[in-house]
Amino acid sequence: MVKVLLPIGDAAEAMDTMYPYFRIREDGYQAVVAGPDKRVYPLVMHEIPPGWDITRESPSYHLAAEIAFRDVNPEEYAGLFITGGRAPEYLRYDKDLIRIVKHFFDSGKPVAVVCHGVEIVAAADVIRDKQIATVAKCQFDAELSGGIYVNNGCVISGNMVSGRTWHDQHLYMPVFMKMIAESLK
Repeated sequence: MVKVLLPIGDAAEAMDTMYPYFRIREDGYQAVVAGPDKRVYPLVMHEIPPGWDITRESPSYHLAAEIAFRDVNPEEYAGLFITGGRAPEYLRYDKDLIRIVKHFFDSGKPVAVVCHGVEIVAAADVIRDKQIATVAKCQFDAELSGGIYVNNGCVISGNMVSGRTWHDQHLYMPVFMKMIAESLK
C-alpha cells in the first residue's frame, strides 16, 4: 500500500491533523503517523474566541505515532503532510525530521504544509524563493527563511501545496491528493 507520512508531536493541532489523516486513508493510501518517539501524543484545539487577538489552546484528541522519526526511511513514502499547532515549534529542532523533509524536497515528492507547519519547512531551509501560505502570525517565519508569504487558502509552489489553517482544508487537500496520485503514474 502507498504510504503518506504525517509527522506529529505534543500539541499538534487536532483539526490540522485529523482531517488529513482520514482524507489520505479515504483515497486508499496508508497514513503513517510519526513522532520523535513511537508513543501516543496529545493533540490540541486552537481557536480565536470572539473578542480575542490571540489563539486559545485547549486539550483535544490523542493520536499514536507508529514510528519514530529516526526510524523513518523517507524513500518508502509517496507524500508528506506537515501539520500545524504548537508541535512544530519544537519539532523543527529534530534532526531526523529535518532529514526527512529535505528528502521530500530534494526528490520532488508531494508535500503539504498547513499553519505552523511552516516552522518545520523554514528550519529545513527548503522554501527559499517558494510561495507558501500559512497562518498570518507565521508570515515572519516564512519570509525570514526566504519564502514568499501568500495569504491564500491554497498555494502551489513546485512540489509543495500549503494552506493557512484547517479552515482551508477543502482547498489544499484535494490538490495534495491529486499531486500524490499523479506522482504515482
